[in-house]
Amino acid sequence: MPAAVRGGPRKPARPRAEAPASPNKARPAQQQPAGKLHAARGGVGVSPGLALGVAGGALALALVVTLATGHRAERLGQAMVHGVDGEFANLGFKLKAVHVTGASATAQADILKASGLYQDQPTLGMDLVDLKSRVEGVGWVKSAKVVRLLPDTVMIAVEERPALAVWQHSGRLKVIDAEGRIIREADAARFPHLPLVVGQGADQAAGNILPAVNARPRLRDRLEALVRVDDRRWDLRLKDGSLIQLPAIDEESALIQLDQLDQRQRILDLGFARIDLRDPEMVAIRPRDTVLPGQPVANGA
Repeated sequence: MPAAVRGGPRKPARPRAEAPASPNKARPAQQQPAGKLHAARGGVGVSPGLALGVAGGALALALVVTLATGHRAERLGQAMVHGVDGEFANLGFKLKAVHVTGASATAQADILKASGLYQDQPTLGMDLVDLKSRVEGVGWVKSAKVVRLLPDTVMIAVEERPALAVWQHSGRLKVIDAEGRIIREADAARFPHLPLVVGQGADQAAGNILPAVNARPRLRDRLEALVRVDDRRWDLRLKDGSLIQLPAIDEESALIQLDQLDQRQRILDLGFARIDLRDPEMVAIRPRDTVLPGQPVANGA
C-alpha cells in the first residue's frame, strides 16, 4: 500500500549552510582587495624601482647639504635671501641716496659713517632695525627713525644731542650734552666756544648751572671755567683770575646777589681776588693783592 503523503507535495530540500571557517585559520595574503592596491599604485604613477631611485637621490642630496653646511641651515637661507636681493638690485633696487635730517653738519658725517651704508647696496635686504641701532649708537644722536623709500633711497631722521660744554677730568677733555653724556665723536679742540667745566661730577651737574650762567652775558663773557668742588658746589673762575664761590644749594639766589652787586658797583669790571657767596646772609669780597694792569701805583712808584 503506497504510503500516504501528508501535507501535500513535498518541497525541495534547502541546501545546508556550510560551517563558518575557524577564526584561528589565517587568511591568505591574496585576500587583500586587489582593486584598492591597484588604485594606490595608479595614484603614485611611479614604478617601485623608480621610487627607490628618487628616494635614494633625495637622501644623497640631503647628506651633501648637511656635510656642506655643517647643520647651519640658516646660512643656506641667508645665501638664498642675498641671492634674491641681488636679483632685485639688478632691477634697480639698490641704494643711490641717503638723506639725514635733524642733525648738524658735524653730526651728519659721524651718522653716515656709523650707518655702514654704501653705494649700490641692495635696498630690499637692509635690516632697518639694526641700522637704527647703529645710528642711535652715535653720541650725537638721542633718537632716530629710519625709512626705506623704494627703490633706491634711505631717510634717517634724528633728534640730536646738542653739545653743552667741554668737561675736563683726569687730564682729558670730553664734549658733553645737557645730560652729562659724553659725545664720543666730538673733538673738544673744535669747540673752543663751549664753556669749560672741571672736576669729578661736573659733567652731571653742568646742565643745572650753565643755563643760569648763560642768562647773564656780563658773567658769561668773563668766564674761564666752572670748577666742581667736592662734587657739591661750584667755583666760577674768570679770565682775569677772579674767583666767585657759589653755595652748595640755591645757586640762583647767589647769582642774583652777584647781579645786584654788579649793577651798583660794576664789580665785574673792577677786578677782585674773590667773592664769597656761600653765606646767603653775607657777601664777602676780597680785593686783589697785586696791582691790576693800568692801575695807578701808590706814591707814584
